[in-house]
Amino acid sequence: MNGIHDMGGMQGMGPIRYEPNEPVFHAPWEGRSLALNLAAAAWRKWNIDAGRHQIELIAPADYLRMSYYEKWTQRLEDLLVKTGLVTQAEIESGKPAPGSTKATPPLTADKVPSMLRSGGPASRNVPGPSRFKVGQRVRARNINPTGHTRLPRYARGKTGTIHLDHGAYVFPDTNAHFLGEKPQHVYSVRFTAQELWGEQASPRDAVYVDMWDDYLEHA
Repeated sequence: MNGIHDMGGMQGMGPIRYEPNEPVFHAPWEGRSLALNLAAAAWRKWNIDAGRHQIELIAPADYLRMSYYEKWTQRLEDLLVKTGLVTQAEIESGKPAPGSTKATPPLTADKVPSMLRSGGPASRNVPGPSRFKVGQRVRARNINPTGHTRLPRYARGKTGTIHLDHGAYVFPDTNAHFLGEKPQHVYSVRFTAQELWGEQASPRDAVYVDMWDDYLEHA
């Protein structure tokens, strides 16, 4: 979807501030936010793409002022309420409603190490050859979906070259809305900087964007 989260190529946002020796967490609450997100996801009420889309739904003004893990915390609260795991009143009070059902969490402490090691692979096997081949010229489709997509706005309508075929993976645009995994090939597509940003860009630079089959058309 088009939104403030898709900031690639936007002007006027200021420089990216690099933080030397940046810690994994700037404060203990950030680690707790990550842990809560992982624990809640174990209920399998949503998938990774639905989680990403929920962050995209944060109001633009809030999105810009929030830190990384503030967005994760807001996303989790919204998903918990949306899926009926908690109520908004429980979020606001920090206490369970009287008489609410208590359930054993699906992710217990002893299962955490194996869960972190295995992760949730999104690779899939699909029959038949891939649509595009390495070295082939392609164009990113110029689409403006209202739902989740991993196709950045700055690349839409631009022409590039297939650099690498990663294999087949779950398609986030459908998976985010529980419309099926629709697995398809993902390619690393090379776009020259001048193709993306115009003649003022360096002729020596290029951007490589991972793109699913449905994002591409023959150039």
